Amino acid sequence: MFVSCASAGSPIDEERVLAGSGKQVLRLGNERMELYLPLLKGKKTGLVGNQSSIVGKTHLADTLLASGINITAVFSPEHGFRGDADAGESVKSGKDAKTGLPIYSLYGNNKKPSAEQLKGIEVMLFDIQDVGVRFYTYISTLHYVMEACAENGISLIVLDKPNPNGHYVDGPLREEKWKSFVGMHPVPIVHGMTIGEYAQMINGEKWLTNGIQCDLKVIACENYTHTTPYRLPVAPSPNLRSMASIYLYPSLCLFEGTSVSVGRGTKMPFEVYGHPDFPKTNFSFTPVSGSGAKDPLWKDKVCNGYLLSKDSTALDQHHFHLSYLIIAKNNLEKAGVPFITSANFFDKLAGTSSLREQLLAGKSETEIRESWKEGLENFKKVRAKYLIYE
Repeated sequence: MFVSCASAGSPIDEERVLAGSGKQVLRLGNERMELYLPLLKGKKTGLVGNQSSIVGKTHLADTLLASGINITAVFSPEHGFRGDADAGESVKSGKDAKTGLPIYSLYGNNKKPSAEQLKGIEVMLFDIQDVGVRFYTYISTLHYVMEACAENGISLIVLDKPNPNGHYVDGPLREEKWKSFVGMHPVPIVHGMTIGEYAQMINGEKWLTNGIQCDLKVIACENYTHTTPYRLPVAPSPNLRSMASIYLYPSLCLFEGTSVSVGRGTKMPFEVYGHPDFPKTNFSFTPVSGSGAKDPLWKDKVCNGYLLSKDSTALDQHHFHLSYLIIAKNNLEKAGVPFITSANFFDKLAGTSSLREQLLAGKSETEIRESWKEGLENFKKVRAKYLIYE
């Protein structure tokens, strides 16, 4: 079920967007405290959150504690509770320095909360900003939290947030053979759902182990539709630092299985792509070690490449851009340099081996897109059942 909901907070680098017509203001699920605080009063509460779990400028954990809610444990996904760990870096459990709350990492070897970690918890809150992409692992964390809650008789409340890539659906669907933490469900790369809608789909399609379902409530956003522009108040992870990077992320992340850099180790991660052996262009970048990228690809090497964040065509986000992959493949083929360096990881990100095979065979963008058509049409029919917003 979902509860209609309603906020404040400043975006990554621009003003907060007003939604709807007239003076209507977009309000997020975590800001409609009158709808969910009554469900928490007198109950031992767990919180799944990170640096995006803010109400105004205050972390939700602090807000809840000040409101008298008995939070007994915090669970953090990839990048940690404060959001400062590298992608794929081991995040340790411990205590939150600000609140003293115990923190359990939901990454590495402990992706799913254990019965011991959940002991005594009666209701769980989930408040994390997603970006609407299958391989962005917060929806995988959502899956495991839902499963653990279902198995341990714990109610789950998802505090919904807008999806900055929620206005389109595109890319190949994940095939069963390629199920992994970066591809838990048979959805396209860009699924076009908020995290609350996605939770309803996980439950409704019975994707949890043995088809179990959790006691789920979604506190929905007010004055939001799937065409509402939304600029995030904080970066959702260390290498998505701008709205441009969030819009480009679905199309650039597949480069993580190749020899091409996406700008990790620069001030523009996921706004650029390049390689030392690309032909010289009017743009280059040099990755260096730093926060969020301790050992970036092509560290200290000059990469010739492309700056996409200043390209209005690149930022016209109504589809998954295949052209970047095709250009990079052609550039490296001419240079006699390997393109796809980890076929297994590339296929996990793509959700299929077909895309890699099509690229290497020189298929055109039109031919590749045609192979997705039936799967996307079928997915949209399933998706429609779980949409909360227009």
